[in-house]
Amino acid sequence: MSMKEAVAAFVHDGATVSIEGFTHLVPTAAGHEIIRQGRKDLTVVRMTADIVVDQMIAAGCVSRLVSSFVGNSSAGSLGELRRRIERADPAPLAFEEYSHYGMVCRYLAGSQRLPFYPLRSYGGSDLPGVNSDLRKVTSPYPGPDGEQEQIYVVPPVNPDVTIIHAQRADRRGNTQIWGLTGIQAEAVYAADKAIVVVEEIVEDEVVRSDPNRTLVPSHAVDAVVVCPRGAHPSFAQGYYDRDNAFYRAWSHISRDPERLREWLAEWVYGTADHAEYVDKLGEDFWAGLAVGEALSEPVNYGRRL
Repeated sequence: MSMKEAVAAFVHDGATVSIEGFTHLVPTAAGHEIIRQGRKDLTVVRMTADIVVDQMIAAGCVSRLVSSFVGNSSAGSLGELRRRIERADPAPLAFEEYSHYGMVCRYLAGSQRLPFYPLRSYGGSDLPGVNSDLRKVTSPYPGPDGEQEQIYVVPPVNPDVTIIHAQRADRRGNTQIWGLTGIQAEAVYAADKAIVVVEEIVEDEVVRSDPNRTLVPSHAVDAVVVCPRGAHPSFAQGYYDRDNAFYRAWSHISRDPERLREWLAEWVYGTADHAEYVDKLGEDFWAGLAVGEALSEPVNYGRRL
């Protein structure tokens, strides 16, 4: 599908939408299309809420955020998110806070259709004081000291739709990722529907030649969208580098509500799609984010003689 078709088909007002990609492969272009289509009242689930979430909040798409880390990835704050949470300016934002591992466990429970997932890392933490969904159950097994143990659990998350970005897929949706892999596969399995955005479509033989890179198989995918450079300003390992200058600039843009809305008007509402966004940046800009080769060694999988 095109990005426009996929968002129209699977992202609806009031939906719970997971947007995953850790450090690289952030589905920025998908977030921009959600903004263009004017989606409202979304619950966004993202382990590391970052620039694209800040933009979606500023555009009025998001009423609830479920996340752990929130911030501008080593370069500063998210101005719109802070205004909404700290001052309800210009409107409040409901925020459910978990740890990184707590979010991982929610996806694990959701993908396995479990009622909850246990973890020890909330012991001694202040988080249970701000999130009533962090609860304790009695373990049916002895604890480390041999005594009955009360252990924290988190609830599953089952989004209406999960959106991920990846390097490549075949036409059936067998999706390959390398570099940092994050929690994308579990987020897809946890969801009712899944949109995979890729840098390129490849022939079946390419996927079959390196099957261990297939993190998301075709039966879990509902739409494949080809969107080159669709993770900008994050990077796609092997395709283009991180736009560090934009990350630094975003702290200043998002600090000023008027400047932020001007940016959205020019770069999101003012572009018909991500291809136009890419063209607007220009080839000289993309040349500055070009990456050289760092090839992986071939692997012999063997076959019958």
